[in-house]
Amino acid sequence: MTSRWFRYVGAIAFCSVVVGLLSCARDQELVSMTIQPSTETFGAANIPVSANAGSTVQLRALGTYIHPPVTKDVTAQATWASNTPDIATVDASGLLTATGLACGNSLISATIKTGQSSGSIVTANMTANVVCFVGPVLTVNFAGNGTGTITSSPTGLSCASTCSTSFPSNITVVLTATANGTFGGWSGCDSVNGTACTVAIGSSNRSLIVTFN
Repeated sequence: MTSRWFRYVGAIAFCSVVVGLLSCARDQELVSMTIQPSTETFGAANIPVSANAGSTVQLRALGTYIHPPVTKDVTAQATWASNTPDIATVDASGLLTATGLACGNSLISATIKTGQSSGSIVTANMTANVVCFVGPVLTVNFAGNGTGTITSSPTGLSCASTCSTSFPSNITVVLTATANGTFGGWSGCDSVNGTACTVAIGSSNRSLIVTFN
């Protein structure tokens, strides 16, 4: 009886060791991720979108694992992407940057391929918001039979055909025309100096005409 008892206990101990070893041999598995912050907003309604260019926020990807359960910073392991790079971009380190080119929402994703036998992919998302500017609109209409371009200081207008954008109230905008042929002049400016048109932006929309011959 004693010999049989020891054999029974020994078998249980052996099985426990085997089960423990098999359990320990299992790879730690990534099951989900989150991104911090989950949302980020750049700009304000009284700030031109272009003024947000270069604003950055560092994102963090946090992975939830099992075997054993633990949360880790996986920012450097993730593949980062933006679905609207005109609004915001994100680099390989998770640095989120407003481009200053457009406003609205951009979906930012972090993705990791788990490496498990199933080869599953774990993805997390956050939303980057760039507030659209609301202010007086300055419009430049093109006239004449020729072609040319206009640019503005401060930045906001740069085009070769009719275009418009909002500027803050109570600032002065200088527009410069560059003709491919002959410059025909400006109309609607507060003052003109050669190819440069100066406009004082108040609280109302303004419309100008540039002519290229």
